[in-house]
Amino acid sequence: MAKSDAKKLMGKMDAPGMSGFDKTSIPVVVDRREQRKLDQAQGLVPFAVKLNSELVEELKQLAKAGDGDLNALVASLLKKGMAG
Repeated sequence: MAKSDAKKLMGKMDAPGMSGFDKTSIPVVVDRREQRKLDQAQGLVPFAVKLNSELVEELKQLAKAGDGDLNALVASLLKKGMAG
């Protein structure tokens, strides 16, 4: 059964319209354990806080308007707030 499923999948990959498919453009998916190791190597620590939903939406909009990295945005805002 697995062999027939694999054949179907391979047949779909060879289907018309897939000729321009670039396999190198597929993003590499890292599992949670590997991501945790990468985060630890960068000195990142998970830090959960409870925030008002309006504030969270505002943070998401600010992150989207910038480079899209919510973690970096919150870190920079915290640093600015603690410095002042």
